[in-house]
Amino acid sequence: MRSSVKLAFTLVELLVVIAIIGILVGLLLPAVQAAREAARRTQNQNNLKQIGLAIHNYESALKSIPSGYLSNRLSPAADSTTLDAPPGWAWGALLLPYLEQTGLASQINYNLPAWDNSQRSLVLARLPVFLNPGAPNFEGDTIARDQSGNELARFGRSHYVANVGNDEPWGYQPPLDDWSKHASGPFFRNSRVRFGSVSDGLSNTVFIGEHSTVSDKTWAAVMPGSVCCTNDPNRYPFTECDAAATYVLVHSGPSPAEPGVIHPPSFPTCHVCQMYSPWGSGGGYVLLGDGSVRNIPTSINLDTWAALNTIAGGEVISNEW
Repeated sequence: MRSSVKLAFTLVELLVVIAIIGILVGLLLPAVQAAREAARRTQNQNNLKQIGLAIHNYESALKSIPSGYLSNRLSPAADSTTLDAPPGWAWGALLLPYLEQTGLASQINYNLPAWDNSQRSLVLARLPVFLNPGAPNFEGDTIARDQSGNELARFGRSHYVANVGNDEPWGYQPPLDDWSKHASGPFFRNSRVRFGSVSDGLSNTVFIGEHSTVSDKTWAAVMPGSVCCTNDPNRYPFTECDAAATYVLVHSGPSPAEPGVIHPPSFPTCHVCQMYSPWGSGGGYVLLGDGSVRNIPTSINLDTWAALNTIAGGEVISNEW
C-alpha cells in the first residue's frame, strides 16, 4: 500500500512568502496612491475644462459670460450693508444648461430668490463638475450664516470660484451699487462681460480657480445678509469672515484696503475667504478665458499674478509663469 505524501510549506518557507508579499505591497502601495492622486488631478482639470466650455457656449448664445451673481437693487429685501439683493443666483447656476444640467435648470425659477422654499431641493444638488475629488471638505452642504452664526440657508457645495479681479468691490463703505468701475475681473455682481472686452487676451486672464479648503463655497447663489467664514482650524486657526459675495467670487489684490498686498494661491494669512485656496502643495489650477487650464505655482511673481486677474489692465505678461 502506497503512503500518501502531504505537500505543505514549512514554517520558514511560509515566513519567506509572507515577507515577499509584504515587500511587494510596500512597493505597490505608493504607486497606487500616486495613481489615485494623478486621477484626482486629472478630474480636477477636466472639471475646469468643462466649465470653460460651458462659459464659451454661454457667451456664444447670450453674447456675454454669466454674471458673477444676480442682484435686484430695487428689491425691498436688499441688504443695506452690501446692497446685495435677491434673486442671488450665481455664475454656476446660470451655467447649468451648458453643463449638461438642463433637467435641473429647467426646474429653477431664476426670478425667485435662490433660497425660496420652492427652490430649496434644487440648490442643494451635488454636482460633480463643481467638486474637486482631492478636496478634504467634499461632503455636506454649504451653510450660509449671518454674522451671529445663525443658519440662513443651505446650498450645494463648490470647490471653484470666479475671478472678480484685483479689487474687492464688496469692501467699500458706503457700499457700491455699481461694481463695474471697481471690479477689474470678468465676473462681478450683475456683470455682463463679453469676450471682446477682455483686451488683455483670453489666454492671459484667469476666469475660474480653486477654493477647495479654508472656507465653504457654492455654485448656487449669494444670499443677502450672510457672511462667508473660515472653517478649517487645521490650516487657518483664526475665525475670519468676509462678505456674502465671497461664497462665489475671489480676488487677487491689491485693493484700496490693502494697497500693495497681492495674495497668491494658498496665501496663509488675512482674508483667506476671498482668495484662491487650492488643496495640496504646489499651487492650484485655474481656468483661463481661452478655455485652457494652467497650474499656478505658489512661487509665481506677484505682479504677474495680479495682472492675470484683470481683463483690461494693459499689463505685459511674461510667458514664463
